[in-house]
Amino acid sequence: MSFDYGFGCLFMQDIEAIGAVIGNPTGVSAQTVLITTHQNPDADAMGSSLGLAGYLRKKGHHVTVVTPTDYGQNLHWMSGNDGVIAFDEKVRVTVAQLMEEADVIFCLDFSSLDRIRDLAPMVRQSRARKILIDHHLEPESFADLALWDPTAAATAELVFRLIVELGDKDLLDIPIAECLYAGLMTDTGSFRHSNTTGNVHRMAAQLLDLKIDVSSIHRRIFDNVSLNKFRLLGYILNEKLKVIPEYKFAYITLTDAELKQYRSKTGDTEGMVNYALSVDGVVMAAILIDRNEEIRLSFRSIGDFSVRDLVSNHFNGGGHRNAAGGRSKLSLAETEQKLLSILPQYQQQLLKTV
Repeated sequence: MSFDYGFGCLFMQDIEAIGAVIGNPTGVSAQTVLITTHQNPDADAMGSSLGLAGYLRKKGHHVTVVTPTDYGQNLHWMSGNDGVIAFDEKVRVTVAQLMEEADVIFCLDFSSLDRIRDLAPMVRQSRARKILIDHHLEPESFADLALWDPTAAATAELVFRLIVELGDKDLLDIPIAECLYAGLMTDTGSFRHSNTTGNVHRMAAQLLDLKIDVSSIHRRIFDNVSLNKFRLLGYILNEKLKVIPEYKFAYITLTDAELKQYRSKTGDTEGMVNYALSVDGVVMAAILIDRNEEIRLSFRSIGDFSVRDLVSNHFNGGGHRNAAGGRSKLSLAETEQKLLSILPQYQQQLLKTV
């Protein structure tokens, strides 16, 4: 089964250029490759990174995946996870040496270097060839090569396209396919978001043909919830969810003390903003979380209302039209007040959205 992406010449040139760097299984000497992705990696970030890592190892390269932060336990099942280095001060020297020794650095699922926190200056200063693979808008010009398509549903989709278009589909195995499927499934909201295209389903079908267990993948990601996370969710829904009908808006705030009270771990708040968006009549939702050094904001919307525009204008962030994130150096209370103060600017747009 083939794809009908309608690739432009430039897109195919990008694929060919990357192919020239990574070579073919027998025609290139091994290179040292480092793969990194955005802070607090989600399933697409880890799925695309580990899927690409598995593929490149089959090509004969030496590959290390380094993440800017740790990530949720529900992603630790992915093949290659045991070799991932989650950055902190204890491994700074090791990571700096890896950056120095790398021939190629792949940057996956982020469009600007500020999304990789303390790794940013290391990547920027590295002499390695840098390759960006991403689907977010307005990528920063830091990479030597880029496979970028904002119409792609997930970065995992771009990694899959790369492998297939380079004629390496036969290198796909179940572990690689599971990683790529996880990224595709989650970034399409289990194939229910508007970014679920025919090509998304065609990719999923080809991965299914490899005999991956989709029920197991879904269960390991979504049905692997700690008791503390359930209790935090109950507290949020009962005590913290606020709805403002005149703006069709719902939001949640979480303090550092509340996170500690429920022993929240990395990844525990992932997806909780979607509960606010699922309230009847709500077209935009947000969660504001106190992360000590800054307030992290995550927005979701439906229809034509662009939360990306909102966060880029007011909260130093970006993302997609219906899913975006930002940050604030104000206190949690001040950030909340700022958010509420700008709602009147968007009232007419929000009320028109269905």
